[in-house]
Amino acid sequence: MTETRVAIIGAGPIGLELAAALKRSGIAYLQFDAGQIGQTITQFAPQTKFFSSTDRISISGIPLQSVDQSKATREEYLMYLRTVALQLDLRVRTYEPVVAIDRRSDPGAFKLFTRANGAEYVYRCNKLVIATGGTAFPRKLGAPGEDLPHVTHELGDVHQYFRQRLVVVGGKNSAIEAALRCHNAGANVTIVYRRSQLSPQSVKYWLLPEMDTLLKSGKIKSHFGSIVQQITPEAVHLLRCNAELEPISTDSATVAADRVLLMVGYTADMRLCKMAGVRLNGPQQVPTFDPITMESNVPGLYLAGTVTGGTQDRYTVFIENGHIHTDRIVAALSHTKPPADPQPYVRPES
Repeated sequence: MTETRVAIIGAGPIGLELAAALKRSGIAYLQFDAGQIGQTITQFAPQTKFFSSTDRISISGIPLQSVDQSKATREEYLMYLRTVALQLDLRVRTYEPVVAIDRRSDPGAFKLFTRANGAEYVYRCNKLVIATGGTAFPRKLGAPGEDLPHVTHELGDVHQYFRQRLVVVGGKNSAIEAALRCHNAGANVTIVYRRSQLSPQSVKYWLLPEMDTLLKSGKIKSHFGSIVQQITPEAVHLLRCNAELEPISTDSATVAADRVLLMVGYTADMRLCKMAGVRLNGPQQVPTFDPITMESNVPGLYLAGTVTGGTQDRYTVFIENGHIHTDRIVAALSHTKPPADPQPYVRPES
């Protein structure tokens, strides 16, 4: 059994930033991820650009540069994370998921049970940080046909949609960006959204004007105020819904579709939090924690990054405002004065 003072579960940007801060403070740590570092980002479509500017998503005081001096792409940010890990010699046990947490058999400590390449391992730590993010699983519609082969929750390479009749379900940032990229790649795009119109609060200001122009010209078709009733191999069957988003069974429509892209958000994987005894609140499963120290209701267990928001319907926690979590945790572990709250952004970009 390997022992360490601190264990970090999750090696996304905030998890890596915490590992760097612990190393600089001389605090022994081990870090685990079920996949590669930045695993969630690897699942972005090729050449996806971050909404946040480079200075807001850089970590550990290491500048992030992009090729065209604009927002970083998926590829640029993954390269940046690799560079940070190399430069700071951060040690991450990748592809080694934590499958169980035991906090009862050894008072004042946590035992972590992991698996890698068919083998099982046990680790003991005094303090535990969960930084597993908030977008683990695609949100399901619950409609018949959602699991058909031509239906997906991930954009992937837009080339696959060339000259395809594509139905994009959703009306927030990811859905609108996907619809625009696929249209520009030669797809015949139809948007289906349950609300009556797109909202400036849900769609970035640089995406909305282009989408509005394409909708008005009819180059992208739309069914607003509609929900998916059923997906078949040839079409998507819709029901109109009212202002309360309740379906109107007498008012329906059918849209022919070769491909269906469900961009309706993600849910967080809170199983490790629950396993460790963290109290989860409400349908979004927001974990209980002290915002000054980031310590949860479980003594010695801390939370960092977007996991602190549980499953976010309207995102308020993201990379750009999660950096303070690392400073708060290091201060708590070092028994030093907690850092002052950062000046809030007038307009978060994420």
